[in-house]
Amino acid sequence: QVQLVESGGGSVQSGGSLRLSCAASGYTYSSYYMAWFRQAPGKEREGVALINSGGSNTYYADSVKGRFTISRDNAKNTLYLQMNSLKPEDTAMYYCAARTANAWWLLLRPESFPYWGQGTQVTVSS
Repeated sequence: QVQLVESGGGSVQSGGSLRLSCAASGYTYSSYYMAWFRQAPGKEREGVALINSGGSNTYYADSVKGRFTISRDNAKNTLYLQMNSLKPEDTAMYYCAARTANAWWLLLRPESFPYWGQGTQVTVSS
């Protein structure tokens, strides 16, 4: 079955960087769109970044544009999120998610992603 396992979270100071990874297994990784979401306590899950199956097209939430970079290595079945210039408001549980490679226009609608990882915590202190 589909399995997504995130890693790389931790605690950093404001302005620092982290790189999240998501290891995928159990499906044809290169045929799926992949995304990162986050959820802070008491808030709704928020879409952060989306990448198409080949890695040539990306989409970012306005809140992270210019600071975060999503990428993928299809040979390693791994998704990445490079996070720079981190702010306290980036503190959240970060999740990777997968959906079949169609309907790009759905972008980061959570309900369009059937597969989710368990999450990795990112904490940014001021």
